[in-house]
Amino acid sequence: MTIKNFAFHPAALTVKAGTTVTWTNQDPEPHTVTSQGQGPLRSAALASGARYPYKFTTPGTYKYLCSIHPFMTATVTVTR
Repeated sequence: MTIKNFAFHPAALTVKAGTTVTWTNQDPEPHTVTSQGQGPLRSAALASGARYPYKFTTPGTYKYLCSIHPFMTATVTVTR
C-alpha cells in the first residue's frame, strides 16, 4: 500500500487472513494509518519514506483513515 498525493492506494484492498499489509508514505507530509472507531490500526505519524506493517489475522472489513488528514480514507477486507 502506498500513501501518495494525500490518498491511500489502493483505496480498497482484499487480502486473506494471515497477510501482512505494509503502508509506505510517499508524500512529503506525515500521515497515519488509524482505524475508524474501534480497530487495530494505530500507526504513529509516518514521515516521508516511513513504513507501517500490520498482520491481519481476523476476517472482516477494516475501515481506516489518516488522523492528521481525516479526508483520507480506505478499507482493507480480510477473507478466510
